Amino acid sequence: MNNQWLAFFQGIIFVKVQGQGAERLINRLLRSGIPIWNVSKQGEQAILFSCSLQHIHKVRRAARTFEGDLHFYRGEGFPFLLKRLWRSSGFLVGAAAFLVVVLLLSNIVWRIDIGGASPKMEHQIRKELAGMGIEKGKFIFSADDPETVQHKLLNRIEGLTWVGVEVRGSTFHFRVVEKTAPKEKKVKGPRHLVAAKEAVIAKLFVKKGQAAVKRDQFVHKGQLLVSGFIGTEDRLKEVAADGEVWAETWYKAKVEMPVSTEFQVLTGRQMKKHRLEAGSFKLPVWGFKNHSFADYKKDEQLHSISFLGMKLPVSYAETTYYESKQTSRSYTEKEAELRALDIARGDLEAKLPEKAEIRGEKILQRQFTNGKVKLSIHFQVLENIAVEKPITQGDKKNARRKKHNEYPARKSE
Repeated sequence: MNNQWLAFFQGIIFVKVQGQGAERLINRLLRSGIPIWNVSKQGEQAILFSCSLQHIHKVRRAARTFEGDLHFYRGEGFPFLLKRLWRSSGFLVGAAAFLVVVLLLSNIVWRIDIGGASPKMEHQIRKELAGMGIEKGKFIFSADDPETVQHKLLNRIEGLTWVGVEVRGSTFHFRVVEKTAPKEKKVKGPRHLVAAKEAVIAKLFVKKGQAAVKRDQFVHKGQLLVSGFIGTEDRLKEVAADGEVWAETWYKAKVEMPVSTEFQVLTGRQMKKHRLEAGSFKLPVWGFKNHSFADYKKDEQLHSISFLGMKLPVSYAETTYYESKQTSRSYTEKEAELRALDIARGDLEAKLPEKAEIRGEKILQRQFTNGKVKLSIHFQVLENIAVEKPITQGDKKNARRKKHNEYPARKSE
C-alpha cells in the first residue's frame, strides 16, 4: 500500500491463507479491488499478505468458497494500539493520577520563610498573609503575584520600610526591613516655648518653665509662651521649658463641587475564565462562554506552575470580568454645598497636626455657576502652637532687666 501512515491509522491485518487454491483466492481479492500488500509465499500451499482493517469483511466474503484455512494472525496500527491501551487502562489511570498528584503537591505552599523581622512583626506579617490566602496547604497559583503581595504588605503593616517577596519552588521567601523609630532628641541646653503662629490662647499645660501668657490672650508668631527662666530676677535659673499651649487658630479654604457627576460603578456581576498557557498556545480549562457585559473591568492574574521544584514553561491564567455601568448623581444646591464642606473639612484634617480639632466653620462666600458650587470657608481650629526656641545670651540679658517680655495687645480692627 502506498500510504503507510494512512494504513497505520486505519489498522493493518496480517493474513495467512493455507490450502489448495490459495493463489486463486489472492487473484480473486485483487479482481474484487481489495487492496493487499506484502504478499509472500510460505511453503507450497501457504501465502501471507497484509490488508486494511476496514476491508476485513470483504476478505471474508471473498473466502467463503475457499476450501483451505484463512487465519488473521496479527493486527497492527492505531486501532489495535488503543485496544491494548484500554486493556492496561488501570495502569495508565494510575500513572496519570500520580503525575497529577505530584503536580498539585508541587504547587502547594509548604513553607513560609520570613527573615529580618522581629517576632512581633513576623506574627503580624503571617496574619496578613493568611488573610491574603498565603499559608501552608494553600495552592500557590491561587495567591497574588509577588509584586502585589509586596504592595499589600507595605500598605497594611505599619513599621515596614521594605519587604522582598520571592517564590522558589513551594516556598515563599520574605526579606523584611523594619522602620527604626527615631531616637528622641535630647534637649541641648535650656529653651523657651514660643508661638508657631498667630492665635488666641485657649488653655495651657506647663510642665517645666513659667507661663508668659494667659487664657484668651492674642499672641503673635514667635511670641514667648512659656519661659525657660524660673526663680527671681536676682537668682534666675535656666530650664528646658516643657508643656502644651492650646490655642484657637484660623484657616481659609476654597473648594468647588459639581452639582451633577457621572461615574462607573460595579454591578456585582462577574464571570471568570481559567486557562493554561504555554508560550502563544492557550488552552481553555473552565469558562468557555464569552461574557455579555456591555461595560466591564478586566482583571487577569498569571501564575507559574512548578513540578518537583522546577518551573515549567506552562502557566495558569485566571481572568475575571466585572460588569460595570455608567451612572450619574445629582445634588441639590444645598446638598452640593454640604458635600463641598465635607471635602474641605477632610482636606484640612489631613493637613492638621495630631490631636488638632476643628472647632467651627463659616462660609465666607458661595457661588453657583456653570453647574458647580464654589465656597470660600473660614475654619476655627484648636491646636498646640508651642514650638521650641533655644535660650540665647540676649534672652539672658533681657531677663535680668525684665522677667517677662510681652507683645502689646492686638488693636481692634
